[in-house]
Parts: sequence; structure tokens; C-alpha cells
Amino acid sequence: MLSRALVLFALFVCPVASAQDVLTVAADGKTKAVVVVDAKAGKWEKQAATDLVKYIERMTGAKPALANPVVEDDGKSPVLVVGSAALKADPTLAAALAKVGKDPVLRKDAIVLRRTGNRVLIAGTNDDSHYYAAAELLRRWGCRWYLPTEIGECVPEVKTLTVGALDYAYAPPFEVRNYWVSWNGSNDGQDDFMRRNFMNTGVGVPNGHAIGEYVGELIPKGKSVFDIPIAEDSTADHIVKKVSPKFAKGEYFSLGMEDGVYRTESKLDKQLMAGLKDKYFLSDSLADPFLTLYNKVSERLLKAHPNSTARIGFLAYGNLTIPPQRKIVAAKPLVAYLAPIDIDPIHGMDDPKSPPRHEYKEMMYRWAEVMQGRVVIYDYDQGMLVWRDLPNPSIQSIRQDIKHYKKAGILGVSTECRNAIATVFLNLHVRAQLYWNPDADVDAMLAEFYTNFYGPAAKPMAEYWNGILKAWEDSIVTEHEHFVIPVIYTPALVEKLRKHLAEAEKLATLPGGEVTRGQQLYYNRVKFARLSFNVIDHYTAMARAAATDGDYKAATAAGEKALAARLELAKMNPTFTTRVVGVAAEGKDSGPAWFPGEVEQYRALGSLTDGTKGTLVQKLPLEWAFRRDPHDTGVVSGWARKPVDLKWWTSTDPLLDLPMGAPPKFADPTDRHRLNPGHWGMLRTDLYMQAQGVVSPDYHSYTGLAWYRTDVTLPAQAGKTHVMFPGLFNEAWLYVNGELVAHRAYKEPWWLSDYKFEWDVDLTGHLKAGANTVAVRVNNPHHFGGMFRRPFLYKPAGK
Repeated sequence: MLSRALVLFALFVCPVASAQDVLTVAADGKTKAVVVVDAKAGKWEKQAATDLVKYIERMTGAKPALANPVVEDDGKSPVLVVGSAALKADPTLAAALAKVGKDPVLRKDAIVLRRTGNRVLIAGTNDDSHYYAAAELLRRWGCRWYLPTEIGECVPEVKTLTVGALDYAYAPPFEVRNYWVSWNGSNDGQDDFMRRNFMNTGVGVPNGHAIGEYVGELIPKGKSVFDIPIAEDSTADHIVKKVSPKFAKGEYFSLGMEDGVYRTESKLDKQLMAGLKDKYFLSDSLADPFLTLYNKVSERLLKAHPNSTARIGFLAYGNLTIPPQRKIVAAKPLVAYLAPIDIDPIHGMDDPKSPPRHEYKEMMYRWAEVMQGRVVIYDYDQGMLVWRDLPNPSIQSIRQDIKHYKKAGILGVSTECRNAIATVFLNLHVRAQLYWNPDADVDAMLAEFYTNFYGPAAKPMAEYWNGILKAWEDSIVTEHEHFVIPVIYTPALVEKLRKHLAEAEKLATLPGGEVTRGQQLYYNRVKFARLSFNVIDHYTAMARAAATDGDYKAATAAGEKALAARLELAKMNPTFTTRVVGVAAEGKDSGPAWFPGEVEQYRALGSLTDGTKGTLVQKLPLEWAFRRDPHDTGVVSGWARKPVDLKWWTSTDPLLDLPMGAPPKFADPTDRHRLNPGHWGMLRTDLYMQAQGVVSPDYHSYTGLAWYRTDVTLPAQAGKTHVMFPGLFNEAWLYVNGELVAHRAYKEPWWLSDYKFEWDVDLTGHLKAGANTVAVRVNNPHHFGGMFRRPFLYKPAGK
């Protein structure tokens, strides 16, 4: 009997055996091997055969023949039999496939590899799986596909290619393993990349925003689809009438909520909600009404069509993310797609620095219980939803989360992705390997990657990427927008990256004369890193010039360089960024949420200080006194006018009044704020509150009231003067010299704003010559809070 092959994700090495036990596929640039595939093979089954031919030739210089099942077998020359031809050649393969994995809800993607004498049998349970089996054999020979398109392909060159003892069958624990490309992302190379990394498409249940098309007649007059009665029998009956033909045919369809926050005046809905709130979306929590509706629809449909195999998908998203609190089990046709769009995408479920991720873990397990495992995670990679094409790794989170997904017994993961490789880089490859085998060794995977991908430049490029990975993993921030960039990509990190990249460029320089394919690829990959670094370098310079220095001329210039660098990335390979070549969707008029719009915002702010629309009077201090106000005592206690006591903050005794159990000294710069028991401290105005450690001792983001205070000295009467807060989250109140002078209304959550986050206040008549006290009171109910760009005083142009 043939011995079992080495476990998955270990390098395939022939077992110790005598020469006749090893099948030589190719040697010294020659081969007699034949790859056999059925003439009626499916798309991926056929490509499995052609890719075996392609990559064997790439590895050895020898090209095997490709044949239909009719082939002369001399019993000695290698014959690689693919797909249905293999299943016909050895009917026992079917039994091997049946034994692995569990009974599927949607589809089983099992593979089998078996060598019998001179024959290597390569097959799976479906068209995709036939390809996965071939991909596994190529993986064992050392082939890797780290990124879409040729730049991500690593194929070893070998003198001799062999197969030892081989008898292996496997099925992954997850049925759904895919990503789809959104937001102007490039699909170049996606299909091949996914199959070569064991991902699938077309496996799952429709889950998009769809319920609106079935409930239009139920919308109350003057309201929207977000105001329908949810759990009422009348709503269920109305939907059933419209979807019954689909259900009867066994179709898969979606009843997913529309993209927004739902409200309801239904008495039944309110009873089911029981007044519970969703702290992430600052709204009612509606999982119980919605799941009650979905169960009612399913029960009525099953009663009418008891033998239907239809599936109904829905989104656990928005204010339907927090799972049901009542005792309820989902009807069998239902499949939930859990989409935690506003929950920390940076950290893993077991990271002590991320209470939101701990909460998500409990949500996921509860949804898995309610759905009896019929849950697909709909996540986001890039996790930074509004971003700037800087690296945004998710490896540090998925390597933890995948263990919990396996333990919960869910159906898998479907990721919304822009396929912007300068942003996600190795994320998709690591995700794919973990979806296939959650027990894969990520550290070994990364170590192998640096060597395979960068060749002679492996060491400095490992330092480069490990520095980026560590910065994200060590961070305490839990948000998902571009405001986190200065927190992650600090000047110190940027300088380290610059040094490592320069070393790598020296090592990857092309030699004079003939250049091999491998040398060219190493060079191109380091060039890609250089172009990516240029975006990091110029963007962080822009953010620093604007937020820290208040120098908007320098910020605009750096921003234009960053945009030019991003364009060079896109020109090198369209997969490196979202589509920016010949696409107007992100033009300068697209608004400050987008990269060009942010540059234009700085240009406009500069016009308030350079004489165009105004003249700079004074930049306000970079650091202000700061104090949390969890009990709303600041107004009545006169925090806007009474002296600020910084005794605790300036004390050299690190144990002074620290919470019980706190560490003996501040291990991290943010700890001084995190462990501050409630005293005045000093906070920068160029980073939002959480980024500087304004969190609870157990890392919960601080929500509630807080105060900023500073003193401003003016040499003369100010005259007509405005204060501009160029980056300020939250509802706010402005005090000057102890008196309230302005209130800023603000719609939360923060993403409902205009993305400028500016507050321009006329201070004419409120400022005096000499010393002035300025105080800002903010109310932060969510993640992002406080100031993140340095304020300034200016005189508007004109009368």
C-alpha cells in the first residue's frame, strides 16, 4: 500500500525510497510525460491539464505531451491523468473523495492525488476541484501565486522533477472561499489567481441589498424602504407571494436589507427589539424583527413547497449586525452573510488591544448558533474602506480569526475587495491558504514568500514588510478610514522603510548583458515596492504638513507628488491601485473623501492663509490641555475658564493615582492617556483622541464628553478674525475667555458628514489683545473623536 503524502502546506519532498520508487517526470530538459484529460472536460478541468503542461515546462524546460484519454501506456513513462479521466481510470478515487470533509450545505470541494506506478491521478469532486488537485501538485513542486498577474508568480527552476509515494485526499472546512472586486478595481488575473490558491466562485447564496424590490407597496406614505413594518405577518405574506415561484424552482435568492439604517413604528417590531440599541450604528438593533420575518417567509414557503432546495440569503449588516437576543433558530433555507462593516478591521479576535474585535467574536459565535452554522463572513479587504493606496495588511487579523471561524463551523468567507495590490498586497494569498487549511503556518508562509518573491533582496524586503505588519499589529487604533495613516506610518517607520528599500534596490539591480526571467521579476517586484513607498512617503508628508505644521502650500505640493506616484503604480500594473488611469470617478471634484479631493481641500485651506481668501493670524498650539468628562461636570464646574491643573500629567511619579492593577510605568507612549484616571493632560491636535491613547484601561475607545483647552496671546486687537478647525469630529461647543461663542451640530456616525470635518467660526469681538483662553467641548458617541488637524486663526479677505 502506498504511504500517505506529507501533510498539506509542507513542502512536497519524495520520501526516502529506492530509485525505482520515484517517478521522474522530467530530467535534464527532457520528458516523456503525458498529461491526460477528457476531451469533454470542463473549463477548469481542462485548464488543470494545460497548466500542468505549462508549469512543468517552466520548471524543467521540458514540455509534456497533452492527450485525451486514449493514450498508449508503456507502464514506465509518466502519465498524469486529470479530472474525470482519473476518476474513470481508478473508480476507488470517488470513495476517497467521499470520506474526507463533512456533508456540504452548498458544495464540497474535495481533492485526491494518487500515484500508482507510472500514473499520477489528479481529481476532485467538481470542475473547480479538478483544478485544485492540480494546483496542489504544483504547490508541492514549489509553485506559488502570491499576487494576480505574472508579477506574483513564483515558479522554481529544477533539473529533475519527481513524484514519490503519493496517496492524499483532502476537503477544506469552508465551502465558500472567495473575493469579489468592487469600486473600480481591476479584475486582471483574478480568476486564475483564485483557482491556483484554492478559491471558488459561484458557491454561496445571493445576499445583496434586495428586499426593496419585494416590499415597495408596504412603504408608509412619505417614508422610505427603511421604514417598512418588518416582522408583521402582512409583510411576510406580501413577500411570499412575490418569491414563491423562485422558491418552487429551487432557486437561490436574496432578501437582504437595503444599504442603510432601518427604523420601524410597528408594535410587534418594537416588542421584539425591546429597546435594544446598536452602539456601532447609533440606532435600534433589529436582528430579532428581521430574523422573525425571514423565518415567517421560510415557513410559509416550505409549507407550500416542502421539497424545494432553495436557499434564501440575507445580510447581517448595518443595524442588523448584532445577533438576535431572543431564543430563535433560523429556518433551514436561510443563509446569513455577517458583514461587520464598522467593527475594527485591523486586529484579530484574540488581540487584547481590540475590545470591538472581542465583541465581534461573540457576535459571530451567536450567529453561528442561531443559523446552525449557515453563516458566511462578508468582510472587507482592504479593511480601510476609504483609503489612499498605502499598504493595509490583514494578515495579523485573519490568522487569528480563521481559527474561530473553523471552530464555529461556519460556511466560509466572501470578501469585498478592490484588488488594489499596493493596498492588500499579500492579504489575498494568505487568506486563500487559510481558507483552504486554517492550520497552515503563517510565519513559515511569510518566510518562504520573501525568499521566493524577492530572491537576492529577500532580507531587506522582509525587514520592510515585517516593519509594516508590526506597525499595524501593535497599533491601538480600531477604525477604518484614511485618518489612521499618520498613526501607523509614523516618520520613524517611514525612515526605516526608506533604508530597507534602498538596500533591496542595490541587491536587485539588473546585471549587465542577458537578464533572466527571474532576475527581471525580482527587479520589477522591488520597483513595485519603490513606487508604493513613494506614495507612502509623499502622502505622509502631506498629512504631516497639513495636520501638524498647518503648512497647506507644502501639503498640497506633497499631495500632488503622492497622486503622481500613485499614477505610476497604476501604469506599471492596473491591479496595483483602483482604476485611476482614464477614470474620472476620483477626480479633483469628487470630494474630500477621495485622495484627489483631499489634496484639493488642502489647497482650499491654504487660500485662507496665503492672502487669496484670507491671511494667517496665528497657528494655534499643537498641544492643548485635555480632559475627559464622563459625568458631564465640565460645564457646571467651569472647565472653560478655571485654571488647568496639570500636576498629575507633569508628575515624575508614574504610579501617581493610577488605576489598580496598572503597570508600574508607562510601557507605551499612549499608556499615559490610557491609564489617566481622569486628570487634565496634554493632547496633540493633529491626531484624533483614540490614536493618542484616549481609551479605557482595557482599550475600549472613549465615548462621551471631553474638553480641549489652550491659551492664545495676540499682540493687538484681533479685529475681524475667524478660527478654523480644519479637522474636527463630533458635536462641539466653542468657548472664548470662558464664554460660549458657538455650537456645532454634527450628524453621527461620523461617516454621514461631508468628509471635510471643518468648523469655521467667526470670533470677531470675542478675542482681545494679550492672553485669551480657548476651550472646545466635544461629544463623541463613536470611534473617531476630537481634533485631528491643527487649528489656526485667520483674517478673511475683503471687507
